[in-house]
Amino acid sequence: MTTITAAMVKELREKTSTGIMDCKQALKENDGDMEKAVDFLRKKGLATAEKRAGREASEGIIHAYIHSNGKIGVLVEVNCESDFVAKNDDFLEFANNIAMHIAATNPAGINDEDVPAAVIEKEREIYLGQAMEMGKPENVAQKIVEGKIKKFYKDNCLMSQVYVRDTDLTITDVLNELVAKIGEKIVISKFSRYQIGE
Repeated sequence: MTTITAAMVKELREKTSTGIMDCKQALKENDGDMEKAVDFLRKKGLATAEKRAGREASEGIIHAYIHSNGKIGVLVEVNCESDFVAKNDDFLEFANNIAMHIAATNPAGINDEDVPAAVIEKEREIYLGQAMEMGKPENVAQKIVEGKIKKFYKDNCLMSQVYVRDTDLTITDVLNELVAKIGEKIVISKFSRYQIGE
């Protein structure tokens, strides 16, 4: 049995922004293995997020971010359950980080259903044309198209995008970690991204 030291708890806390007791527990459950403890806390955060999914998030903020060059601006609405959480530093930092992420990646929507059907149809046509150009039979071409559409959603929908500040996480992972830490349902409701010349 590995002895759990204060330094180990501190390191895990810095990695996950989780409470001291939760970090201690995660390290005990995983015999001091740091990577397993991180995964343990992520799963716990996901379970907390799922439990809160049915609750109403009617409080929150609209956060504005203007990129340093003054050519890109983002408005993002992030909701939570209470006015108290809407003023929480972690919540505000999350809203700012999400706005910065949107400025950097220009997502097509929050989830798959937010991407306009016309955009998907255009992508399908392009992918099908590429597959046919390669001489693929129709049935194989269709499978290639479906695979590429899935990847398009993953790369272009905010919740499934890889987080620009930590490429090991998606935006959903970052959101779930915050839900686990704060203990309230949190939702990214909508956003608008503005760019000079667009």
